[in-house]
Amino acid sequence: MSAIEVYADVWCPFAYVGLQYVVERRSALGREDVLLDIRAWPLELVNGAPLDADATASHVRELRSQVAPQLFRGFDLSHFPRTSLPALAYAHAAYRQDPKKGEAMSLALREALFEEGLDISQPDVLSDLAQSFDVGPSGAADAEGVRRDWADGVRRGVRGSPHFYCGDVDAFCPSLDISRSKDGQLMVKRDTAVLEGFLANCFAS
Repeated sequence: MSAIEVYADVWCPFAYVGLQYVVERRSALGREDVLLDIRAWPLELVNGAPLDADATASHVRELRSQVAPQLFRGFDLSHFPRTSLPALAYAHAAYRQDPKKGEAMSLALREALFEEGLDISQPDVLSDLAQSFDVGPSGAADAEGVRRDWADGVRRGVRGSPHFYCGDVDAFCPSLDISRSKDGQLMVKRDTAVLEGFLANCFAS
């Protein structure tokens, strides 16, 4: 199977929307043979601090009101995780076992956070998700794998979460056109043309 590589963090709402759009389009085109290799881009390491929960909640509201009314229905600010590193390590463990399980686990972690309102930094939440995909617990090798993904992303010029790669073509957040108004308000539009062009290249190869 071929794959689209994606550098993204689990608690990034922009990555969640972008991945959902790609999964939907892939299904519509009948190209489930092309997997998503979702690699870690740990924003708390990139930025030197965890994501701000209130700022993320604001982004969730903006994304839902402007481009994704069907998403984020169960998001619960009070359960926002303090770190994404354990979740990224579990996703790495799933990919290490099987690429299909890795994709499924990566997407399920995001749905648990944004649709079910679960704190995906909690060991019991992670353990339950892992068991549902028959994935064993993560270990030191998976924590190191997260850091290795980060280092690889730096080397490849990742601009942020999500950054997609397919062969020699890459695109930062191809699903969304993000800007700010003169008064600083975040403006988000769905960028169908860029996403379609990127996917056309991926599926052709």
